Amino acid sequence: MPKMKTKSGVKKRFRVSAKGKVMSAQAGKRHGMIKRTNKQIRNLRGTRALSDADARIVKKFMPYG
Repeated sequence: MPKMKTKSGVKKRFRVSAKGKVMSAQAGKRHGMIKRTNKQIRNLRGTRALSDADARIVKKFMPYG
């Protein structure tokens, strides 16, 4: 049986937490920081758990997720 292949984009952007939730970086911090408030920039740090509907789609591209 050959190895299962993973999507490279998913491998770079998402990870699965210990409880099985799909974690991703917060959106909205790539450019245009001058328009955003300092509070918004602070709150966009770190990672967040995807909603169940989104996680279901992402898990299809993870071989053992």
